[in-house]
Amino acid sequence: MKRPDLRNIAIIAHVDHGKTTLVDEMLRQGGIYRENQEMADRVMDSGDLERERGITILAKNTAIHYKGVKINVIDTPGHADFGGEVERILKMVNGVILLVDAAEGPMPQTRFVLERALALNHRVIVVVNKIDRPDARLDEIGDEVLELLLELDATNEQLDSPMLFCSG
Repeated sequence: MKRPDLRNIAIIAHVDHGKTTLVDEMLRQGGIYRENQEMADRVMDSGDLERERGITILAKNTAIHYKGVKINVIDTPGHADFGGEVERILKMVNGVILLVDAAEGPMPQTRFVLERALALNHRVIVVVNKIDRPDARLDEIGDEVLELLLELDATNEQLDSPMLFCSG
């Protein structure tokens, strides 16, 4: 039974494309912290090795409330070595955020994870991050994402994905 007041989403991205930073900002904007409260960066990277290497190793979740809907956000590992963890998470979510770097675009590992998400019939929200980079290629990145979705046989509903731009 689908609950209209609950959504589970996973974030798909290559290492260093900004997953953890995006989650940090979603928490800030979601009002999780008081205005005068100082929040450590990389809240979701709690392990020593994760903080040291700047990567997510184990999937973690947090929740944000938005307009009466509880959104469980799962920050998934972005490295191919942790593919099993990513696939396990994809089976538990309703949709995904595809986060791509504005200069680098979708990477091979992103393709692998996105293909599995599409096969599970997940809807996609595309977020192009780091648009403030001097080498950002916004138009080309949009085309690359669309080409990737087409190559992976996305359905018409999946192709009708919103594309958002951010700098994090």
